[in-house]
Amino acid sequence: MKLSEKQSQIIFRVNERLDRLFENDSPELLRESMKYSVKAGGKRLRPVLNILAAELFTDDTEENLDIACAIEMIHTYSLIHDDLPALDNDSLRRGKLTNHMVYGEAQAILAGDGLLSFAFEVMLDNAMRHKGNLEREMRAIKTIANAAGVEGMVAGQVMDVSLENTSYGYDTLSYIHTHKTADMIVGALLSGALLHTDDEEALRALRTYGEHLGHTFQIIDDILDITAGEELGKSRGKDVMEGKITYPSLFGIVKSFEMAKERTKKAIEALSVFGDKACYLKEIAEIMLNRSL
Repeated sequence: MKLSEKQSQIIFRVNERLDRLFENDSPELLRESMKYSVKAGGKRLRPVLNILAAELFTDDTEENLDIACAIEMIHTYSLIHDDLPALDNDSLRRGKLTNHMVYGEAQAILAGDGLLSFAFEVMLDNAMRHKGNLEREMRAIKTIANAAGVEGMVAGQVMDVSLENTSYGYDTLSYIHTHKTADMIVGALLSGALLHTDDEEALRALRTYGEHLGHTFQIIDDILDITAGEELGKSRGKDVMEGKITYPSLFGIVKSFEMAKERTKKAIEALSVFGDKACYLKEIAEIMLNRSL
């Protein structure tokens, strides 16, 4: 099966499950605003990675589905808040108006709050349905919490915002992107695997793959912020306007792309322990490197 077909299968399952999860008793405006951003057309990269990581160890990934959906909710909450005037002040996301442009700032904040809280409700409900695998479920949930939290994605966001219009070097830039971007990718992969394995070598390999994939994602994102824009469904040149240090601002576009190529090579090498079973993950790394260039 081609990767595109595999991705479509996973995305269909995730979207179908998300629709069912949003059939709840929360206020209609809250449901509508949460769904607006969750269903705004993202590629579902993190849920796809979660399921593909699980498939390295099992043919039955039904137990992973709610965790994959929760990861997408957490990712979406972070985008809603990132787009707010107090942070990136962006009006476009995935080719559509950002949440606060449609629902106002207050409701956008609450939509993000709702998605983060609901994500953990969904994962804990899933854990209770699989009590025979409860320890693994808890490890997976803790992994996601760490990836999204004060030593993970939020830490990266804080540093990113607080250092705007200041000068800093590669070590700080790497810290920001490790936590702001790579941690949730690593969290998606590890939580997918943790429901099915305790193999430390395999988990280390997935962590290494995810770290390099996350940095590649961010390097290419930095490049595209200069070279592309509206066709990607977002505003162009935001990093420069906000006074952010990026890979191109430190190293130039050509050197930045070479760094992304090296990261991609290391990501693929890390998957060697899985042999051909990791073919989809390897292909995703190549696509990440060459997206929209």
